Amino acid sequence: MTEDSDLTLPRPMVVSIRHARREDLAELNDMIGLLAAHHGDAATMTVEKLRRDLFGPTPWISALVADGGEGLLGYAILMPLYRADEGRRGMELHQLFVRDGQRGNGIGQHLISRARDVARQAGCDYLSVSAATGNFAAHRFYEQLEFIPRPVTGMRFLQALA
Repeated sequence: MTEDSDLTLPRPMVVSIRHARREDLAELNDMIGLLAAHHGDAATMTVEKLRRDLFGPTPWISALVADGGEGLLGYAILMPLYRADEGRRGMELHQLFVRDGQRGNGIGQHLISRARDVARQAGCDYLSVSAATGNFAAHRFYEQLEFIPRPVTGMRFLQALA
């Protein structure tokens, strides 16, 4: 989630939350780049990688989009999780993004509501999301939607495979 600027655009009459389609890939890729730039990162995502990960032989992620009729207004990327010690399935809300000027119109809330439905349909017991330590607006947003803060403990390690 990113902070909104002073720009406020009128909300479209109808916003539908749906699974991403192949024809959404370029616009979805652009929004992923906008979120990365907001966080000071350079996105290396490409339409080809998105196609592979959403629609390839082994889909790795799923994506929901907020469609305003004349373009996409936001997205949520979901990834499966598993707690082996408990035998519980979960879903990670990996990224949530709403375009500048559209934040505050309820689009993010609708994306999360649909993400909950997708997780339940997949047999998940929980939906998880993280936000940067200093992103207090995101913390408040998720807490208002009844996410319970849980401190992260331990270290995460990474090993390159290529």
